Amino acid sequence: MKDADGNAVNLADYRGKVVLVNFWATWCGPCEAEIPWFIEFEKKYKDQGFAVLGVSMDDDGWKSVRPYIASHKINYRIMIGSEVVSQQFGEIESLPTSFVLDREGRIAANHVGLVDKVDYQNEIVKLLQDPKSIAIHDAGTGVLAGLTGASVRAGQRP
Repeated sequence: MKDADGNAVNLADYRGKVVLVNFWATWCGPCEAEIPWFIEFEKKYKDQGFAVLGVSMDDDGWKSVRPYIASHKINYRIMIGSEVVSQQFGEIESLPTSFVLDREGRIAANHVGLVDKVDYQNEIVKLLQDPKSIAIHDAGTGVLAGLTGASVRAGQRP
C-alpha cells in the first residue's frame, strides 16, 4: 500500500517498534472517537519507538480521506485498504479494528470496536517498557509479515 504522500508502506520496516495498526473509515463514529487518542499516542510515544498506521477502508479512497486527514490534523501515516488487505489481516469485518504489535511484529492485542483509551495506553506502555515483549493478551499471537502481500500467520516473522 502507499501512504498519502505516495510512499510505499511495508510493516517489516517497523520492526523494532511497537505499532498500532488501525482499520477505520471517515464515516465511522467510533473511529472518529479514537483518532484523537492515536494522534496523542503518536506525539507522546514516537521518540520511544512507537508508531501508528491508519488503514482507511473508505470505498472512495483518497477523495474523502485526504480532506479528513487535513481537517483532523492526523499526524501518523494513513493508507487506503482494500478487500485483499482486509483478508491479509484475518478478514476485517467491523470498524474500527486495531492491532497492537510488539517490537518483533507479533500481534500483542487486537480490538474490534471502540475500546477505552486507557486500554490502548496500558498496552503501548507495557510493550515500550519491555523490548523483548510478547503477547499481552490471548487475543492473538500471530505474526504480521507486512502490509504488501503478507498474511497473518502464527509463528511467521516479518
